[in-house]
Amino acid sequence: MLNWLRIGVCMIILLLVTLLLAPIQVLLLWLDGPLRRSLPRTWHRLACRLIGIRVTVHGTPDRQRPLMLVSNHASWKDILVLGSIADVVFVAKSDVKSWPVFGLLARLQATIFVQREQKRTTGNQVNEIGQRMAAGEVVVLFPEGTTSDGNRLLEIKTSLFGGAAAAVPLSPTGMVHVQPMAIAYTGLHGMPMGRFHRPLAAWPGDIGMLPHLIDVLKEGAVDVDVIYGEQINYTADSNRKLVSREIEKRMRDMLSLKLRGR
Repeated sequence: MLNWLRIGVCMIILLLVTLLLAPIQVLLLWLDGPLRRSLPRTWHRLACRLIGIRVTVHGTPDRQRPLMLVSNHASWKDILVLGSIADVVFVAKSDVKSWPVFGLLARLQATIFVQREQKRTTGNQVNEIGQRMAAGEVVVLFPEGTTSDGNRLLEIKTSLFGGAAAAVPLSPTGMVHVQPMAIAYTGLHGMPMGRFHRPLAAWPGDIGMLPHLIDVLKEGAVDVDVIYGEQINYTADSNRKLVSREIEKRMRDMLSLKLRGR
C-alpha cells in the first residue's frame, strides 16, 4: 500500500510540474529563446528523482561545436538520464511523435523526428540535423536504431551519421565533433545489478511501456552510469563508415567495462 501511495504522489507531482512548465516551453520554442534548451533539463532532473533514477557521470561533454553525442540505447529512461545532465536535442523515430505523453514531451524538447523507412525524405532529415548542430544545438544520436537488453551494444547504423557530414560545410572550422557515450544500468537499491535484473532497467521493446514504467516505479532506486568518451573530429575528408566503426568500438568498450564494474 505504501509503495502504491508513493508512486501515486510522485506521478501527481510530475503531472503538476509538467502542466506548469509545458506552456512556458511552448512559448520559449515560439520565441526561439535560449531557455528552451535548458528548461527541459529541469523537468528531466525532477523526473529522474521522482522515478528513482540515480545518475553518476564520468567525464564531460566536449566544449567544441558543432557537437554530436552518440550513445547506446537501452530504454526510454535514456532520454530522462541524458536530458537531466545536458542541454541536448534528440533524434527519434517518427512514430515516437504519436506516443501518448512521451510524444508530447518529445515535441516540447524540439526532437528531430526521422522516417528511416522513407528514403526520399532522408536528405531533408539529415540536413535538419546538420542545421541544428550548426546552430549550436548538441544533438544526441542513438545509432543502434532501437533499444537493446542493456547487456550489450547492438550493431550501429552508419547511415545515421549523415547528420554529422551535413553539418561539416556549415561549421566555421569545417569540422564536426562526434563524441561517443555509454549509458550503463549498474545498480538496484544500491546493489550491483547483474544480467538477470538488467531487463528491469532496460526496455527491449517486447514489453509494454506502461507495465515497464510501473515496474521501475515499484523499485524506485535504479543506478545509472553515464560515460563520456574521447571525441573524434569529423571533416569533409572523413570516411563515414570508418568513423562510425571507431565510435562503435569506443562505445562497446566503455559499456563493457562499466557493466563489469570497472
